Amino acid sequence: MVERRAMVVRRRSARALPIDEDGYLMLIRRTRPGQEPYWTTAGGGVEDDDASIEAAMHREVAEELGAVSVGSSQVFLHSWSEDGGLYVHHFLVTRLASMDLSARHGPEFEDPSRGAFDPERFDLRGEELTAIDLRPPSLKAFVLANREALLAEAGSLPN
Repeated sequence: MVERRAMVVRRRSARALPIDEDGYLMLIRRTRPGQEPYWTTAGGGVEDDDASIEAAMHREVAEELGAVSVGSSQVFLHSWSEDGGLYVHHFLVTRLASMDLSARHGPEFEDPSRGAFDPERFDLRGEELTAIDLRPPSLKAFVLANREALLAEAGSLPN
């Protein structure tokens, strides 16, 4: 019999797929010195004082977008192993209730050498998403294949 050893989770992240009332997905265009721009979601590590993955996701949305998000539903999981540990990203769809870019805060905005974090809206019913470098690539494939389901899920969340 083969003994299976549980993988140690080195980092757990909560990432948001915030959708507004018009069916637009809010992403972040990342521009780092010396690299081509790419797009990603608001999110980051689940901290010890976060009550849950959902709480971490709402905190990250507030920090990186200056936004209030309401409700959530986990819709996608992305993980990989590295250096004997597991890295897990939980992606949650959430309703984007409001946003004030002047309220953004955190290490991303305190250190200019980290590059730019520019929010951009994408119509989930449009074709713009097909042309961008959304990372990780498995997320892009998931979003493109499940646009209607994401809109329906966001629509079922509380206001």
